[in-house]
Amino acid sequence: MGGVQSRSVSAEDLETLAAGDDVVEVETRLCEVPADMHGWRIDRALARLIPEFSRSYLQQLMADGAVWLRGAPVHKAAARIAVGDRLQVELRPTQQAMAFVPQPMALEVVFEDADLLVINKPAGLVVHPAAGHWSGTLLNGLLAHHAAAASLPRAGIVHRLDKDTSGLMLVGKSRQAVEALVRAIAAREVNRQYLALAHGRWQGAAEQAVDQPIGRDVHNRLRMAVVRPESTTGKPAQTTMRLLDGTEQACLVACKLHTGRTHQIRVHMAWLGHPLVGDTLYGGKPLWGMARQALHATRLRLLHPTQGQALDFLIPPPADFLQLLTETGLHYNESQLG
Repeated sequence: MGGVQSRSVSAEDLETLAAGDDVVEVETRLCEVPADMHGWRIDRALARLIPEFSRSYLQQLMADGAVWLRGAPVHKAAARIAVGDRLQVELRPTQQAMAFVPQPMALEVVFEDADLLVINKPAGLVVHPAAGHWSGTLLNGLLAHHAAAASLPRAGIVHRLDKDTSGLMLVGKSRQAVEALVRAIAAREVNRQYLALAHGRWQGAAEQAVDQPIGRDVHNRLRMAVVRPESTTGKPAQTTMRLLDGTEQACLVACKLHTGRTHQIRVHMAWLGHPLVGDTLYGGKPLWGMARQALHATRLRLLHPTQGQALDFLIPPPADFLQLLTETGLHYNESQLG
């Protein structure tokens, strides 16, 4: 029922094939539709005819023009097939398949041992491959940094920072460490503090606890938003904000995460009426030379995931953030964090 026209490439090979590795030939499968599949959707039939690959992978191949039906490329997964139809499938690596490959990069390592890696992520570095960023991510760098990363979920990444947020990130280097870090974060046993520089004169108490659920913004799918407590789409989100310094135009705030929702600090600060400088998605403006959101993950405190000793990491803001402080006339020193 099926035929191979070229050297076979295993499913594992396709999942790990490096971008630009043109020495690996692509396998072509020829399949004839049997009677019991007459009238099926083509993606359903391919999942049965080529069971070693996921249905989503086969659908991506169709989108990329790698599946032919009756002599022409077919792009719609819902296309119907008939008994006797001949399908031709090029099992080529997709962008997703090529994303999870080692790419050496300079990582600023703050701490490293056999189980734990702490890095200072620069602004502009994407953490995990996704649409529009299939290479050059932190995950790619971790795969090149140590061999064990390839056997770990998400190469050991246990939490994320937005592309344009700088600062400290935890990465597990062993499965035991990854599982322990995930448990610790879920149990709120990892103290994560950020520096945020926002628009406007600070209002209200110097320290404020924000307990507002966050969900997808129904008016803009790229944004998150504070939603009503009874909303079925929102998730609990708690952040403690503490004013460090302020002027009439701007305020420097220490933010402590108690949960880890997408864009949590950015959403809660905007909800308070203080969007971050440079955060155009949530109402901020790129002023004083800052074109990214003015957010820096400055401190991590936790117990070592396998050895148990107390760890405390503190990293100062990068040059653009420090320059922003100068431009706004705000002052900061590490002793303010407490």
